[in-house]
Amino acid sequence: MIKSTITFSLSTLALFIFSCDSNINYDIIISQGEVYDGSGSKSIITDIGIIDSDIIKIGSLDGSNAKQIINAKGLVVSPGFIDVHAHLDPILKLSNCESHLRQGVTTSLGGPDGSSPWPFGKFLDTLDQIGVGMNVGYLIGHNTVRKNVMSLENRAPTKDEMGIMKSQISLAMDEGAFGISTGLKYLPGNFSEIDEIISLSKEASKKGGIYTSHLRDEGLGVIASVKEAIDISKYAEIPVILTHHKVIGKPMWGKSSQTLALVDSARVAGLDILMDQYPYEASYTGISVLIPGWARAGGNKQFAKRIENPSLRDSIKKGIIFNILNDRGGNDLNRVQFAKVRWMPELEGKTLKYWAKTRGLNPSVENGAELVIEAQLKGGASCVFFAMDKKDVENIMKHPKTMIASDGRLVSPGDGHPHPRWYGTFPRVLGHYVREKNILSLSEAIYKMTLLPAQTIGLKNRGMIKEGMKADITIFNSNTIIDKATFEKPHQYSEGIHYVIVNGKLAIDDKNFTNKKAGVVLRFNN
Repeated sequence: MIKSTITFSLSTLALFIFSCDSNINYDIIISQGEVYDGSGSKSIITDIGIIDSDIIKIGSLDGSNAKQIINAKGLVVSPGFIDVHAHLDPILKLSNCESHLRQGVTTSLGGPDGSSPWPFGKFLDTLDQIGVGMNVGYLIGHNTVRKNVMSLENRAPTKDEMGIMKSQISLAMDEGAFGISTGLKYLPGNFSEIDEIISLSKEASKKGGIYTSHLRDEGLGVIASVKEAIDISKYAEIPVILTHHKVIGKPMWGKSSQTLALVDSARVAGLDILMDQYPYEASYTGISVLIPGWARAGGNKQFAKRIENPSLRDSIKKGIIFNILNDRGGNDLNRVQFAKVRWMPELEGKTLKYWAKTRGLNPSVENGAELVIEAQLKGGASCVFFAMDKKDVENIMKHPKTMIASDGRLVSPGDGHPHPRWYGTFPRVLGHYVREKNILSLSEAIYKMTLLPAQTIGLKNRGMIKEGMKADITIFNSNTIIDKATFEKPHQYSEGIHYVIVNGKLAIDDKNFTNKKAGVVLRFNN
């Protein structure tokens, strides 16, 4: 019998196993599941043998011994889902990662939208010490680095400041970052010109990293913003992910055909452009997204000073009105739903229109703008914005270079009023868009959740069910899997996920959360 305490090279172990298969004691055998390997190919009915953290054998294991045998007959066996856009900020508190594991996610990439931990390497070391429920890796955030050096100043960096930012990005790459992320819609990234982004992205490119971008604009300026991202890919010589790709605001609905055509043209020209997407028609971010960027330069204290100036306040209000009409506001105060409001928790789950009415105000766009100003002065709020069209969502989802990603935050039940994607992204695709709407085939969807993201971010031993790969596996019922979280009642786990295996350990066992920290902290090129 092979004991897990004995160390073999993988190739030596595999040869030994195949030479005396009947004597092997596997840790886990997955029996008679419908196995999709993650490549997009058809499924096969077979067994999978796992020892320690590795997939050792795929094929008939009748008569073999195992510490645990999972009867997967009638269930789909897939590589564990890989979430390339996850907000892992609460991970020090929620290190067991239950809300993601219950979606079937075994690996997540944090540090999106330009925001990441700092100091970078020290944070990863801390995660190593406390342990994590799923595998996690991180990008280095441009906004974080710019804020380290320049605070929230609305100007170009000096030569010295640029040198410091470059060195911080280079250091983070050496410490394990998978690439650089930008949040050009947010501060201080919104103050950056393209030359700054290209120069900094080259530091990640030199070391094989990727670039992910919350575009500068996803509304009226989305076409120009996609072109900007493509130019960054060209001149920084770096793979680019248009992250949570969408088209925001009624005036732009249907324009996904143009953004996807730009992606296709860039790829024909030899550029490595991809996208990720969450399967919902509403976005989630701070209410400050409705406020012009220049008005928030220097932080909330400077914003408050500008509001005291009547002429500046008038300009700020006009900018907010424009964004309510044409961008995230969806031309309707009822399309802005409060999610997290520390200064008035009773607003959570309610809309901007509701707040106006409780204040005795006509729910006009003008009054909505005044309330946005008030909310920001009180410390801001997180909101859900219903400003997307389902046809664009489906169009983007079908593109062969679109990955599924949650843009979700780790969460515990009852905490605020979150976007349902925090609980339901991956089951929603498999249940609603695959089974119910036939937008994707099951094999296509699994590929977009597993091998495509693994290859994109450079994971060589995850994302596929294959001998020698890490045993990150999700087992679900394709006939029942579905998201349960809604915009009205978001704190609901999905249904249909029976088992989730992380590095050969059961994180979900027969639908029950085991609270094991079997994940590892991933460092790029390590």
